[in-house]
Amino acid sequence: MLVLSRRVGESLVIGDDIVITILEQRGDIVRVGVDAPRHIQVRRQELLTEVAETNRAAASPRANAADLVARLAARKAAPPADANPADDGAGDSTPPAP
Repeated sequence: MLVLSRRVGESLVIGDDIVITILEQRGDIVRVGVDAPRHIQVRRQELLTEVAETNRAAASPRANAADLVARLAARKAAPPADANPADDGAGDSTPPAP
């Protein structure tokens, strides 16, 4: 890695057509301008890392499948929403009142 010190207004040239200029410095924040042809993709590293981690998590079926199985098991174990908690299933043959 090449490490350079630059002041506001100074630039770096990469190849023949990419210019990086230090625009402003405020405390720990440095604003950098990149002048490059449109076919050159310029992206922030932290965003690329975040997208890669998100894609990896989405492609991992293990966590999602385990969660789905646990939710289905919990749903089967729970009584249906329309079940009468007083009904013991003893076979009361009287029909419900209208």
